[in-house]
Amino acid sequence: MQPETLASNEDFWEAIRSGYRLKPDYINLENGYYCFMPEEILEQFIKNVREVNYQGSYYMRNRRVKDNGIMAEKLASVAGCSKEELIITRNATESLDLVIGGTHWEKGDEAVMAEQDYGAMLDMFRLVGKKYGVVNRIVSVPNHPSSDEEIVALYESAITSRTKLLMVSHMINITGQILPVQKICSMAHSRGVKVLVDGAHAFAHISFAIPELQCDYYGTSLHKWLSVPLGCGFLYVKKDNVADLWPLLADNPRLEDDNILRLSHTGTNPVHTNLTISCALDYYMKVGSKRKEDRLRYLQRYWTEQVKNLENVLINTPAEKERSCGIANVGVKNMKPAELAERLMKKYRIFTVAIDTAGVQGCRITPNIYTTPEDLDQLVHALKDLSDPSSAG
Repeated sequence: MQPETLASNEDFWEAIRSGYRLKPDYINLENGYYCFMPEEILEQFIKNVREVNYQGSYYMRNRRVKDNGIMAEKLASVAGCSKEELIITRNATESLDLVIGGTHWEKGDEAVMAEQDYGAMLDMFRLVGKKYGVVNRIVSVPNHPSSDEEIVALYESAITSRTKLLMVSHMINITGQILPVQKICSMAHSRGVKVLVDGAHAFAHISFAIPELQCDYYGTSLHKWLSVPLGCGFLYVKKDNVADLWPLLADNPRLEDDNILRLSHTGTNPVHTNLTISCALDYYMKVGSKRKEDRLRYLQRYWTEQVKNLENVLINTPAEKERSCGIANVGVKNMKPAELAERLMKKYRIFTVAIDTAGVQGCRITPNIYTTPEDLDQLVHALKDLSDPSSAG
């Protein structure tokens, strides 16, 4: 069966759903923060904790480095890059900060980013601004762009002769908008600017290979759409750029400057978490990357198509297939996002997150592959109810 046809085959996805232990108190539509593990990954994680605890220091001294390399190589294979270009980190924030903080900045250098980017990254750019005198140029990405060219031109307009680094979100975390990363990278490179991509919400959500993007750096979290235990991510650095970064913490001086491992030293790490990457990747490949992407897009469009034309409902996510996947953001006119989130939870038992920043006012809706159309029917019912002026209060 083709992935697009399978996207609406509820018998197939019910079998997937049965592998999760779901809390009955509410419908969880906030998987974007943390896509918790299905039971088979959770059980493997527990086994890994027990085994590392059983072996103790013997494991840490004799197997840790080799196993970590195996996990990184398996990740690199799925990401489409070489193992010499990828290190395991603790999350996307650490991955991206390794690049932002590790760039050789000089006073007056400039960086370009968007106000819709993740707050922790903007905070890091502010820090290097204070520390090194870097000038940060911030653009604002429209929720409903007319074309890829509009977005590329927006970023290009902020580039000057002093621009050293441009950061772009592969998928904007607050709206789910997918940006034309390859086109942005091509433009930036033509201006001599390196590109850092925040892929926290894209990896294991949509199908792609990192080299296709033509970026210089790519950071992501694995506890989101890959469903690895909390505390795991990775950083991709194009081989030619490895030597240009300062590590966050000093590592073995015997490592060559172009060895990406010199960037990954943070002391003793949660190896049992890293070991679980293998099982999570196996699960992801078993479901199928294209099948997962199509299912997530199907679920998003299932509910947005039913509410997008309601008079008082605002969809803050592009409708075009190529510009979004599983994540969408919805608002109700004359209702603050915090109030909307509270009423969805209290009255309809739907858990979401309120977004009220950077030109986006609404609740982020992030289903997962265990989510059913019936779950989303409840969301549709709630939005119809809440947006109806006659039901105010």
